[in-house]
Amino acid sequence: MRLSKPGAIATFLAALAIILVACGGGSGDSAETLPALSSGSEVQMDNDRAPNFHITLFQGEDLLGANELNIHDLPLGKPLVVNFWAGLCPPCRAEMPDLQEFSDEFEDRLTLVGVDLGQFTGLGTVQDAKDLLEELGVTYPAGFTNDSNVIKDYRVFGLPATMFIDAEGKIFKNLGGALNLDVLRDQSNAMLAQ
Repeated sequence: MRLSKPGAIATFLAALAIILVACGGGSGDSAETLPALSSGSEVQMDNDRAPNFHITLFQGEDLLGANELNIHDLPLGKPLVVNFWAGLCPPCRAEMPDLQEFSDEFEDRLTLVGVDLGQFTGLGTVQDAKDLLEELGVTYPAGFTNDSNVIKDYRVFGLPATMFIDAEGKIFKNLGGALNLDVLRDQSNAMLAQ
C-alpha cells in the first residue's frame, strides 16, 4: 500500500515525535535525536580497538591528569568504562546514582568517564550537563566532546550507552540503555577476569 504525500508526512512526523519523547526532549537545533534503549541492549562493534576522540572535562582533571585529553591518552593497563549521556535525558539521570556508586566501588580497578552528547542529540546543552552533575552530586570524571563522529564510531543508537574497554584498549562490551549497579558490576568483573 502506497501512502499519499500527506500520509507519508504524517507518518514521518509521528515517528519523529515518538523518538523525541523516548528520551525526554528535543530542545535545540539538532538534526539527530537518539531514543532511549532498553536496559542492557548489547550493540555489536565492527572493530576491536576503541575509536579515539577528544574530551573536555567538566570534572575529574585530578584523576585523569588533564582537562583536555583524547581517549587514547588514558593509560593502558587499566580498563575504562565510558558512559555516553545527556543532561536532559531521563534514563541518563536515573542511572547516574548507580554509576557514582559503581565508580566509588571500582575506582582502584578501572576508570569511569561520563561523556555528554546532548549537543548532538537535542537533549541538552553543556550547561544542562554540568547542572545535572552538580544536582546529583556526581564526582566521577565527566565532560563533553565536540566530535560528532563518536555517535557513529561507537554505535550509540540511544542514550545512555556504556562502553566497557579492556586494559589493552579493546572494546569488551557496548551496552545501550540505563544500567543498574548489578549490570555494571557483572560486566566489569567479567572484563577484569579475562
